[in-house]
Amino acid sequence: MAGLTIDEQAARDTIVENLKKKKGKSKFYLKDFYKMFPDEKVRAVKNLVNKMVGEEILEYWSSGSTTLIGLKGAGKQAATEED
Repeated sequence: MAGLTIDEQAARDTIVENLKKKKGKSKFYLKDFYKMFPDEKVRAVKNLVNKMVGEEILEYWSSGSTTLIGLKGAGKQAATEED
């Protein structure tokens, strides 16, 4: 399995920081994560995102036709799900 060429913890920090500073947007397409790491292989980035979902740092959100990814507990959807 191909891994990241950069430090995994640095990549995790980059993802969390990028998601937190996107004002007004809490869910992202997987391709948005690829753009954060243009020099990395797509599979390595996808594997890291999946790992972070498994660790409950990130979460998947589906509209039925589209799957988006965001920080766990962030965004309007999270507030309505808890009510």
